[in-house]
Amino acid sequence: RVFLRAINQYADMLNKKFLDQANFELQLWNNYFHLAVAFLTQESLQLENFSSAKRAKILNKYGDMRRQIGFEIRDMWYNLGQHKIKFIPEMVGPILEMTLIPETELRKATIPIFFDMMQCEFHYTRSFQRFENEIITKLDHEVEGGRGDEQYKVLFDKILLEHCRKHKYLAKSGETFVKLVVRLMERLLDYRTIMHDENKENRMSCTVNVL
Repeated sequence: RVFLRAINQYADMLNKKFLDQANFELQLWNNYFHLAVAFLTQESLQLENFSSAKRAKILNKYGDMRRQIGFEIRDMWYNLGQHKIKFIPEMVGPILEMTLIPETELRKATIPIFFDMMQCEFHYTRSFQRFENEIITKLDHEVEGGRGDEQYKVLFDKILLEHCRKHKYLAKSGETFVKLVVRLMERLLDYRTIMHDENKENRMSCTVNVL
């Protein structure tokens, strides 16, 4: 809780002193996002790994601090305005790590950041190729590391499709991208499940699907 309060004070200072065009500090903002995501993903806050009694005790005393800091990260991202492009594609990985935390409200609040990144890159380059390449690479790594689940795949699909379909220029390419990533996620989750299967043919078939 002490760390959370400190990070929030750091965030206030960034917004007040280091956000406008003349004083913008890329390294400080970068440090903030990496620090906040490291806080959110630390072992001691992953409540689903605790017994129900311990989880209830923590929630009762402190609430879910991952949700608190996650909402703060989301607000800080949107505060960046025209500076966002400076964080693409480098921030895709940390944001992905945050959205993969198995907390539904946190996921719903933060998955839309991906659409914002697509939109932002598209505004400058008329494509979102760098974002797309980065999320595919990082997703592979994260799912292999044990993160991600069926619920995440469904939310990712639903939220991003809704956003893309409302956008004049991203409707078609956005939908193609979302379908591609969801299909990849399916294959990666299957592959992870089957990795311990004794049947070599099953493992080989999953590997071929991923490829």
